[in-house]
Amino acid sequence: MQVEEVKVESKGAFEAPEVNAFGQTFRDYSNVESERQKSVEEFYRLNHISQSVDFVKKMREDYTKFNRTEMSIWECCELLNQVVDESDPDLDEPQIQHLLQSAEAARKDYPNEDWLHLTALIHDLGKVLCLPSFGELPQWAVVGDTFPVGCAFDESIVHHKYFKDNSDINNPAYNTKNGIYQEGCGLDKVLMSWGHDEYMYLVAKENGTTLPSAALFIIRFHSFYPMHKAGAYTHLMNEEDRKNLEWLNIFNKYDLYSKSKVRIDVEKVKPYYLSLIEKYFPAKLKW
Repeated sequence: MQVEEVKVESKGAFEAPEVNAFGQTFRDYSNVESERQKSVEEFYRLNHISQSVDFVKKMREDYTKFNRTEMSIWECCELLNQVVDESDPDLDEPQIQHLLQSAEAARKDYPNEDWLHLTALIHDLGKVLCLPSFGELPQWAVVGDTFPVGCAFDESIVHHKYFKDNSDINNPAYNTKNGIYQEGCGLDKVLMSWGHDEYMYLVAKENGTTLPSAALFIIRFHSFYPMHKAGAYTHLMNEEDRKNLEWLNIFNKYDLYSKSKVRIDVEKVKPYYLSLIEKYFPAKLKW
């Protein structure tokens, strides 16, 4: 499926607020006085110590068996209501509200791009990895900013200092700019830190989604802030990645800035999203 060229947003489009639900700037990791901020920093300490090449390969091997359960996309949305993302300094609401806030904001600006609305709805469904039926992985292995493994950890990664205790630091093959990759190889060839982004991307591919490549790119890389906010790792991208990055940059506004305490009426919008799920996914998916 082809998606049209990126368009300039029109008047009356979704406007990003200046502060988050707690009255602070978005993605502010510097307020160390806050208990929530301390929790976020501890999360990244564990994440950066543990996300190694060996760990990522093990997780991919375990979770690409797709033998956990079979359920629909909407059933997964409802299941995700049990999850609160400990790595997120901007929101402590149930995840289904964030999904619908993101989707409705994208729908307002791009009413004809139904694939983008659905992508916004499902982008975080991989967070079910936190739940007992999916192995109850620790949050550092499910949420938070993502980054490549198998090459040098870029300085732009939040709380970079904790990588000093990652086992890959001692492997010279992983400590150059390209590491085990070739320049321009394409991000589809790159191992990313394990989490909900990677899992949902793999689930969508395994179950034969007809969403366009831009949607899969958004799902897999929406937490890859070192790339789409700091411009890191672009030397590994190919031409298709660069085109899809334009859509990811558009999506990022809805992912980040739509988070609020204003709740979406789930039953009111549910029929629309069920129609999109039917269009782009099978009735039941293997997870």
